[in-house]
Amino acid sequence: MLFDSHCHLTDERFSADLDDVVARAREAGVTRLVTVASDLEDAERACAVAARYEGVWATAGIHPHVAERADADAFARLVDLAARPEVVALGETGLDYYYDHSPREAQRRSFRRHLELARERGLPVVVHSRRAEGDTIALLREAAGEVRGVLHCFDGSPALLEAGLEAGWFVSFSGLITFRNYAGAELVRAVPADRLLVETDSPYLAPVPHRGKRNEPAFVAVVAEAVARLRGEPPEAVARATTRNACELYGLAE
Repeated sequence: MLFDSHCHLTDERFSADLDDVVARAREAGVTRLVTVASDLEDAERACAVAARYEGVWATAGIHPHVAERADADAFARLVDLAARPEVVALGETGLDYYYDHSPREAQRRSFRRHLELARERGLPVVVHSRRAEGDTIALLREAAGEVRGVLHCFDGSPALLEAGLEAGWFVSFSGLITFRNYAGAELVRAVPADRLLVETDSPYLAPVPHRGKRNEPAFVAVVAEAVARLRGEPPEAVARATTRNACELYGLAE
């Protein structure tokens, strides 16, 4: 069994055939999925999708791209969303200094508030970090020991990996690790087996040999196989470990 720990089933690219997408995931052995929200409206849609399919859960959060919208009213609404039974985490939140779609101070403020809410509610956080490692590490260390979380779609430095592991967080790898120019094999091997996750981030980042196509949760099997190759481990062991770890992160029974 496999667990796609991070996908986006609410994306419009899935609107015409979502039933088939979920069915293909099941056929590929992907029995559990978490559909991750990018803003509050998306969180509403994610909750609806999670209620529709067995083995699917949702998150609620405000992506750093839209962090300037994260005012007091938005967080009051997020508190309400976080109480829904379908919601197993907050996010995705974090920092993105590559695109800088929102002012950096607004991103830091929103990320910090997500971490505070996670501590208050006992929920984990799903964290996006791109070209913002110094501030991500600083905020992660502020929350260390008080908040559980995952560095999703990890493509960062050894310093960010070390900070995440020191905080007791999980590290998730996506189809990026199958790309020809991927240079992070040593970091895939450095993650302890009990901190390792796999994801698709679908519909983005389809793994080889599907690169250039719409990604979907069934392809997390390809990611897990790539992780197993890089680590020199049996695919079945990676599947078991990553499923167990995702259940631990999201507070779900195995």
